[in-house]
Amino acid sequence: MKSNVTQLTDNLVLMGGGHSHAIVLKLWGMNPIPGVRLTLIGDRTHTPYSGMLPGQVAGFYRFEETHIDLRCLTQFAQANFYHDTVIDLDLENKQVVCQEHPPIAFDYLSIDIGSIPQKSNISGASDCAIPAKPVGQFLIAWEKVKNTIKHHRKQHHTLTIIGGGAGGVELAFNMRTCLLNILEDANHLTINLIHKGDNLLTGHNYWASQKVQSLLLKNGTNLYFNETVTDITHNSSHHYTITCDSGQKIESDFVFLVTQASAPQWIEKTGITTDKKGFILVNDYLQSVSHPNVFAAGDIATMQNYSRPKAGVFAVRQGQPLFDNLQSIILGNKLQSYHPQKFYLSLIGTGNKKAIASWGSLGLEASWLWTWKDHIDRKFMDRFKDFSVMESQETKNLWKTLKNELFSNNNQPKKQLKNNKFMPCNGCASKVGSSLLDRTLKRLDINQNPEILVGLASPDDGAIINISEQELLVETIDYFPSFVSDPFIFGQITTNHCLSDLWAMGAKSHSVSALITLPYGVDSVLEEILYQLLQGCLKILKQYEISLIGGHTLQGEKLGFGLSCNGFVLPNRILCKSGMQVNDKLILTKPLGTGTLLVAEMIYQAKGHWIDNAIKSMLLSNKKSSEIFLQFEASACTDITGFGLVGHLVEMMKASQVSVELDLDKIPILTGAKDTIKQGITSSLHPKNLDNQTYLNVHKNIENSPNYSLLFDPQTSGGLLASIPEENSDRCLQELIRAGYTDSQIIGKVIKKTNNITCIVNQ
Repeated sequence: MKSNVTQLTDNLVLMGGGHSHAIVLKLWGMNPIPGVRLTLIGDRTHTPYSGMLPGQVAGFYRFEETHIDLRCLTQFAQANFYHDTVIDLDLENKQVVCQEHPPIAFDYLSIDIGSIPQKSNISGASDCAIPAKPVGQFLIAWEKVKNTIKHHRKQHHTLTIIGGGAGGVELAFNMRTCLLNILEDANHLTINLIHKGDNLLTGHNYWASQKVQSLLLKNGTNLYFNETVTDITHNSSHHYTITCDSGQKIESDFVFLVTQASAPQWIEKTGITTDKKGFILVNDYLQSVSHPNVFAAGDIATMQNYSRPKAGVFAVRQGQPLFDNLQSIILGNKLQSYHPQKFYLSLIGTGNKKAIASWGSLGLEASWLWTWKDHIDRKFMDRFKDFSVMESQETKNLWKTLKNELFSNNNQPKKQLKNNKFMPCNGCASKVGSSLLDRTLKRLDINQNPEILVGLASPDDGAIINISEQELLVETIDYFPSFVSDPFIFGQITTNHCLSDLWAMGAKSHSVSALITLPYGVDSVLEEILYQLLQGCLKILKQYEISLIGGHTLQGEKLGFGLSCNGFVLPNRILCKSGMQVNDKLILTKPLGTGTLLVAEMIYQAKGHWIDNAIKSMLLSNKKSSEIFLQFEASACTDITGFGLVGHLVEMMKASQVSVELDLDKIPILTGAKDTIKQGITSSLHPKNLDNQTYLNVHKNIENSPNYSLLFDPQTSGGLLASIPEENSDRCLQELIRAGYTDSQIIGKVIKKTNNITCIVNQ
């Protein structure tokens, strides 16, 4: 029989999310090589486009307009995204060393990590100055500067920029534009620009240099020429003193460093050949001259046969040839030479929606140049927006079918899925519905041994077996397909999720066995995936002194992972779903929304920072919250997973024979989840969870609220839900928040059951 399964054969790692790699990922998504496992390692989820940075500083652009969402881009490229910072390379063993991940193996490596301002020759620069690169860190610092000035509008503020190249000049223009819109009086702002040469815009023509000098002087910028900064100190009046080699001293509230580009110092120590400044030396193929399986582009690279400045235009132009040569070396084809142009057009924004053009010996200033620059920049960024329109027709049709089947015309969820064509979800949303399980189990004749205290006859988060008078054995199992592309993170989240059943019952975890499905591939690639996955698992297990004692592996079309977990609990310390008492308060420790967000990510409708936040929540262990609930005498507890908040709450109400009042507005929600729900995006398990609506007493208007829909959203590594005696609830909530469960909320209370078990939902 002919098989359509593709085996993974090569590990291609892209290090850094610079302009060149953004283009490589876009092109790869349009023309991938089957069998290549592509991974991007980036220290930020959203990578900035340098051409629009000055405009963002001025306030002309929003963050989303100037940044490429790497999570969306890597998904389009069918690549893995590892959110981490690279600190070293082991070229002998072909491994990338990161701050958080275990060493990451590669067969081929491409490096595009940019550059940083030169500051080693300025004493105190590391502590006192704000570097313009990395851009992400600069923008965070710039927001803090703006906020400080907003809170002191009536005071005078001095900003000093060290470096009079194009970057420093553009910041001087655009910072002034931004801050004059904040301050009450223009006289409250002074901007200094220090340059070591006698003309600004080093490398540009004389006319452009004189023009920016004239404009800066005209708007009140103080220019210091032929000055080399040697020292920056923080004085007692909370200002900085900048000292130059001439003896010139300049006082400033904020100092920005836009000096010559330099490479991270660790690059030279890896053994890769570099130029005199520490940049990776590459040939005409953008290939390392010392390591043929390593490529480099953008600011971090220096072409052996061409002398060109570190400018974003070259990083953009290198994207296509880098993509071509990465594919060629993998396929065994001949590499193609890249010849950078000698002259390039530079458009320098002057902060007033005008721009200066510099090209060779020519120069021009005009407002239409800004319009042109804005058009060029937006056109470039449009290449990385709305990936859903670039999907295959099959995928688009699949999502259209899913949406039509799940939602009515007003985007309200339907109760039943009537078509078997749907987009299957991963994580805990891949479970089958609770009603299906109930119906199936009722048809079976299952014997239960007398030592089983909690099992299928009285289902809970785990089974409890009586093994001695002193301790009871607690067992549970969970497993699901991967929902994040990083197996190290997947391993951590899944381990937290599986252990959560034990912690929800107040048990002490003891040991686990693993069940793993690996995708088809050659041993070297599968070893890397398995290594990352198990390292993620062990990271959590080691924190709590839990042993991995065995497991089972098999191969399939997709990575999957689960654990069978064993623990022990004292008979008087058991937390069960039963036991809720009237007047108890209900506390939820984590926000809802992982189900809708993970589906939204699959169809390019989620922002990268939404997923970052969801992952952060899923990585938060429930162990400490379980201990706190025991401390404050919780009467019942469960963890919120695939059946959603309402599904698991109904289980508690049935087991306790009580009703509940929920305060819908108090339920914590993950950032972005309301947005995705409003778009009608829910998981494949969501409509099955809607069966529990029969237990709800809801005002008609509430049903239209996104918060209401999220009550049925399946959670992966969700929080704990516990009923706490009313007199202990406030102190319990405060302790949870102090312990790091900052989204914890009292979301309702337990009330007496009348005729039927009911959950009353109030707004």
